[in-house]
Amino acid sequence: MELNEVDRLLDPAPMPLEMGYERLLSGVLHVAVRTDMHGCTGEMFEWWFRFRPDTQKYIWWHPVDHISSEWIEGTSDTHVGSIHVVEEYFSGMPAEKLSIQFRDSLEFFDKRKYQSARQTGDITASVCGHVGFSHEPDRDDAGKVIGGRLLHMGRDTSWGCVLRSHFYLGQDLPALGMSPEEIEENLPEKFGPALLKHCYDEFTFLSKILPGLFIAENRETHAVQLPW
Repeated sequence: MELNEVDRLLDPAPMPLEMGYERLLSGVLHVAVRTDMHGCTGEMFEWWFRFRPDTQKYIWWHPVDHISSEWIEGTSDTHVGSIHVVEEYFSGMPAEKLSIQFRDSLEFFDKRKYQSARQTGDITASVCGHVGFSHEPDRDDAGKVIGGRLLHMGRDTSWGCVLRSHFYLGQDLPALGMSPEEIEENLPEKFGPALLKHCYDEFTFLSKILPGLFIAENRETHAVQLPW
C-alpha cells in the first residue's frame, strides 16, 4: 500500500497487509503493525502523546528498547506541532537517534473521509507524523522533517482499542534523487521485521500501564469513561 492510499486505514475492514512489511517499487520500506491494546481507548492513546512522556516514562513504554526522550517545540495541549527527540533500539539492532514531528492528520487523509470516520467511530485515535534519523534532521521549506512517515490509527471496541500502525521509511528519498537500490541500501530489509516487532512490543507494553496512568493524571479534570 502506497502512502497515497492510506485512506483505506479509515475503514475497519481487514486489509491485505495488516501485519508485515513490503518493499515498494520506489524503494520505500512499508511496515504495517496491528496491536490489540486491551483496556485502552483512543482518547487514552492520543492523550499519551499530549502527555509528552519524559525519559523515565519512555522507558516504561518499552523497558528493553527505549533509551531517552525529549520534547521540543509545540505545546502540551496538542501533540500536533511537537517534535519527539528519542534514542532507541529496534529489536536488537543498533540504537538509532530519531526526531518524530507530529503533524495534522488531514495532511495524510481526505478531509471528508477522515471526518466521517471520526463521526462514526471507525477512528477514535489518530497520531501521524514525519520521522527523521538523528536528533537534528533536515527540514523542507515548510519546516517539515524530511525522512519517513508514521501513522497510528485507533478504533475503540468493547474490550479496548485496535491500533493500526503504518510506517513509510525513506518516503522523501526518491524526491531527493535516490534510486530504489540506494534507498534499499540505506534501509535494508532486516529493518522491516525489527521495526514490526519493536512497534508491536512497545504498544503492548503501553497497554499495560496506560489505563491506570490516564486515570491518575485526569481524575481531577473530567470523569474518565472506561471501555469495560
